[in-house]
Amino acid sequence: MATIVYPLIKYATVSAAVAVGLYATLLGLLTRPSFQAHVVYLHKIQMTWFRDLNIPESFGFLRNQVTPFSIKSSGGGALYAWHILPVELYRQHESKLIEEPSGFARHIESRVAFKLLHEDSEARLVIHMHGAAGTVASGYRVPNYRALSAGNPNKIHVLTFDYRGFGRSQGTPSEQGLIMDAIAVVEWAMYTVGIPPSRIAIFGQSIGTAVSLAVLEHYASQSLPITFAGTVLVAPFADVASLVATYRVAGSIPLLSPLARFPEFFKYLSTYIHDSWSSKDRIARYIRANEENNQSYRLTLIHAEDDWDIPYHHTEVLFWHAVKAMAGQNITYDGLEQKKAQSKTDLGAAGSVMKWQTRNGIVREEILKTGLHDVIMGNPVVTIAVMRIFADSKASLN
Repeated sequence: MATIVYPLIKYATVSAAVAVGLYATLLGLLTRPSFQAHVVYLHKIQMTWFRDLNIPESFGFLRNQVTPFSIKSSGGGALYAWHILPVELYRQHESKLIEEPSGFARHIESRVAFKLLHEDSEARLVIHMHGAAGTVASGYRVPNYRALSAGNPNKIHVLTFDYRGFGRSQGTPSEQGLIMDAIAVVEWAMYTVGIPPSRIAIFGQSIGTAVSLAVLEHYASQSLPITFAGTVLVAPFADVASLVATYRVAGSIPLLSPLARFPEFFKYLSTYIHDSWSSKDRIARYIRANEENNQSYRLTLIHAEDDWDIPYHHTEVLFWHAVKAMAGQNITYDGLEQKKAQSKTDLGAAGSVMKWQTRNGIVREEILKTGLHDVIMGNPVVTIAVMRIFADSKASLN
């Protein structure tokens, strides 16, 4: 018996030692900014390998429904972008669009699609900020674009782009870099295309929600504040520190969550986080700025309970920070949960909705029963969120 048990114990001991060693090595690598960036942004995982982004038709679009082009970031690099026409508008101008050459547009201002957006005083634009990994064409992003414009397929255009270091965009990703990129895209939409912010909605998913909130805060804090028609955030997170405390790769492999059981050690490791992406603080500063300046704002936070990547508790935390900024009082998290239990709308299998409103703005928390991390982006809940924003804004759709 001993001859059998001893090798098993030895094997288990060696395996455990190897696992601990590998995990310690991972922790050491995670303290290095360059390695950390690869883990946070996953920008080298494109998921569209061997497919040409300059041929959007290969991803299910109509000929020239999408115009690939580039926008110069304030950092100097070129950001790869897509302008996606709503399908009914495409139908109305199909013959002209088909006649144009397809592929990357070096001078987008000459394209029919650009003119349809630029010359229509009733056109609406959703600026899309995607999550980590992949490109503009990866995963559920293509169905997401269709969901965004489905509420008015004659008026709602979509503008999406790859951050620096993603896909065909130049550079290396960082928190400040991604914010600069997003601001450059918004500036292009407002000043090159000529779309006023009252006709622009911001959409973000996963890490794109953090970028979106940084952009909102940037414009709300200007000497002449700028606010947009509204913002939809899907699967947001409170900040990177709390995210890594709960994050599981592919929903099953814990990253740093085992160390969260040791608060002091985890707190020490958190000091090595290079890009903090503190959305809970940014959402509070954004709302306070709007309240102080009497600017209107509309925020919708959407999360699925079965999101394996980012637990929906993060949306509840963000909503709490938003409400505290709106209410101007230090309402506790538990106190807000009690109010939600009394006031939220129970939608049964569809989830629940809680709204908090002031004279200037409204924040919605929508917790769905299902939708996972990415599938939710193509669902009608996204379509109606965009419709609601444009309908509620001063420049409502006719």
